[in-house]
Amino acid sequence: MDELSKVVERAKQVFDIEIKCLESVKANIDDSFGKAVSLIHDSKGRLIVTGIGKSAIIAQKIVATFNSTGCPAIFMHAADAIHGDLGIIQKEDIVLVLSKSGDSPEIKVLTPYLKSMGNKVIGMVSNKNSVLAYEADITLFLPVEKEADPNNLAPTSSTTAQMAMGDALAIVLLTERGFTDRDFARYHPGGNLGKQLYTCVKDICRYNNQPWVNINAGIKDIIVAISSGRLGVTAVKEGETVMGVITDGDLRRMLEKEMDLSALQAKDIMTHSPKTIQGDELAINALHLLKNLNITQLLVMEGQHYIGVIHIHDLLKEGFV
Repeated sequence: MDELSKVVERAKQVFDIEIKCLESVKANIDDSFGKAVSLIHDSKGRLIVTGIGKSAIIAQKIVATFNSTGCPAIFMHAADAIHGDLGIIQKEDIVLVLSKSGDSPEIKVLTPYLKSMGNKVIGMVSNKNSVLAYEADITLFLPVEKEADPNNLAPTSSTTAQMAMGDALAIVLLTERGFTDRDFARYHPGGNLGKQLYTCVKDICRYNNQPWVNINAGIKDIIVAISSGRLGVTAVKEGETVMGVITDGDLRRMLEKEMDLSALQAKDIMTHSPKTIQGDELAINALHLLKNLNITQLLVMEGQHYIGVIHIHDLLKEGFV
């Protein structure tokens, strides 16, 4: 085996070790997990997540996941906690403590003190005989047979297990609260993700004209409406009711028939039952609909009222792909 092949094989071994660890953690999930979810779900306070060393770094990621899914969470470093930062914790807060050994000096000082303050403690630990496992109100046991490094020392499998368990808590809580994509958008207004989850059709189509003609309009008025809107389409209305739609493609097909166009009216050309979308729909849904229907524009409605047109170019310009 050449050197490059050895490197690839070693990388695969790391994955194998960590996957085996996750499978073991999964197999050990029991009623304690459900109790932890209920405790956090029913709490009137926040979730404080703490740890030391690499566990502290994973704790920060878990806090970020909880906050992004609507569960107020705060990171507190275990070393800082026992040197003055315990003021972060309020009476009704739940404390999630991460530690592989459960017997780190800081954890051994912190956990009993949290109990004395009256806060409920959830321990995420890989040692059932540790101080953390003994002191915690609820213990989430993470069995770690070995770390992924050859010396079985570097936190690898254990930190992967902690992160996965944190994700499981956050996602189950999200589901229990009925957290939707709209809720998610409230916490992610920036970037492409926020744009997809927050931008509505009416936020984009408002910059367009609202081309329309009467159902009895002649060919000249139809051409003017389509051209002035620069959207390649016009709605056809009777009173305030949208009866159909005419695209520039419809006009081209009429011209190809070499018929007398002077007597034609909008009702003779229009496509009945035009494709529409409500203005408060997410813009990303409009893109999916356009792609699925293989068309380039949709009439935008507010209830039964026509308010504009959204074109696929508008969506592409806004960064929707």
